[in-house]
Amino acid sequence: MRAGRVGHEGPLDVDVSALVQLRARHPEAIAEAAARRPRRPLLDDNTGRLMIVAADHPARGALAVGDRKFAMASRADLLERLCLALSRPGVDGVLATADILDDLLLLGALDHKVVLGSMNRGGLAGASFELDDRFTGHRPRDIERLGFDAGKLLLRIDYDDPGSLRTLESTARAIDEMAERQLPVFVEPFLSRRRADGKLVNDLSADAVIKSIAIASGLGGSSAYTWLKVPVTENPDDMARVMETSTLPAVLLGGDVGEDQEGAYEKWRGALQLPTVQGLVVGRSLLYPADGDVTAAVDTAVGLL
Repeated sequence: MRAGRVGHEGPLDVDVSALVQLRARHPEAIAEAAARRPRRPLLDDNTGRLMIVAADHPARGALAVGDRKFAMASRADLLERLCLALSRPGVDGVLATADILDDLLLLGALDHKVVLGSMNRGGLAGASFELDDRFTGHRPRDIERLGFDAGKLLLRIDYDDPGSLRTLESTARAIDEMAERQLPVFVEPFLSRRRADGKLVNDLSADAVIKSIAIASGLGGSSAYTWLKVPVTENPDDMARVMETSTLPAVLLGGDVGEDQEGAYEKWRGALQLPTVQGLVVGRSLLYPADGDVTAAVDTAVGLL
């Protein structure tokens, strides 16, 4: 039994009651759905580029989009937006935590899609321990067991915060475990710092992004299965120099672009021409665009590839 079905013609409304009943009465249905899910290669032979929709923000308590503090709080609404995005031509897959991926499995929305499990969500947004980012999501063995295609981890480094060292070490071991299973892992590195008011911010200057890429590229006993997930720098013209730091394949992250959607597209368009950049992993700016048109936002992003 499936709680819903998504086809190329578009998504059905998500029946929350059916999902809850299926979870309550037949929890084994999730593993069964994962086992029968038709898979595909990470990179499609036709384009060789990746377009991944990200939805792992809620598990860190990061529910805001722009000035809407709880934009991602409605699970039914989020699932409907994800199903719509996944139904669009050129969208390769999704990045999310177990709860969301389990729902999408039950909805049948992950067939022939690339599925990335989000691995460390312990650094809750705004918490005093935000940089002690423990691995509280998918473990490498979970990704392998469920037949998912890759993992993703967040690596924020503050030279003044001892918690960063623990995150560095656990990140290296996660990379090792993924490599042992021949599973790709997407590492999202930042140099971060706390402002005077205590808010954690990521440094998007060229020098900082270069350092973060260099650090992330050298973690673990093998880089064979390591990908990078990197931001576009404050000055997009710096991206060519920044991406010379590593030969690891990379995807661009989207972030919360606010009202300037067109400006974000322009930044992505230029960086996508660089030889190490293999695609986009974008979440809130496509699922919750300022004008509310998810289809147009997703199709425009796909067109950049």
